[in-house]
Amino acid sequence: MQLGKSIAFFKAIGDATRIRIVTLLANGPLHGQAIAGKLGLTAPTITHHLQKLKEVNLVFQRRDKNTIYYHLNRSVLSHHGMALLQLAKQKEERDMTSLELEKQKVIQNFFTPEGKLKAIPAQRKKKLIVFEHIIRGLEIGRKYEEKEINEYIKRFHEDYATIRREFIINHYMYRENGIYELNPKEMWATLE
Repeated sequence: MQLGKSIAFFKAIGDATRIRIVTLLANGPLHGQAIAGKLGLTAPTITHHLQKLKEVNLVFQRRDKNTIYYHLNRSVLSHHGMALLQLAKQKEERDMTSLELEKQKVIQNFFTPEGKLKAIPAQRKKKLIVFEHIIRGLEIGRKYEEKEINEYIKRFHEDYATIRREFIINHYMYRENGIYELNPKEMWATLE
């Protein structure tokens, strides 16, 4: 699909009256006077808007004796809707790829080749990327004693108390009576 055609299509329907016309025609064909009456507008105004919709092939007309009926071209509407979803999906994939690249870069900058954390980042976004990387080795549903968590964190960095506290603050884990457990991923602090 050509981007220019999509832009022309969305510009054409980017008007409240035209959207109302499309909504009316979704229920079946109507003649111009009927559309004008239902919308409380003059016939010339409706003619103008119908012309804009015909230019992008969203509306077509058929004559029945002396009356012209306007029909909604559902395939065009569907086509442009699907094209918009595809564009949104492509953008989401590009954004996801750039986020993954950024995560990779942070991990390379803050971890040694042996997997040790060089320093806890000061910037929140980088800090969260580092913590998510560390927490990946813990099991969901498993309960850990504080001593176990400390030993696990020490494999990455000697300041286990700060990192353990950050795990709680950023909702990666919860603590109850000295027992730690991973929270569902949906509860974790987000990078935005």
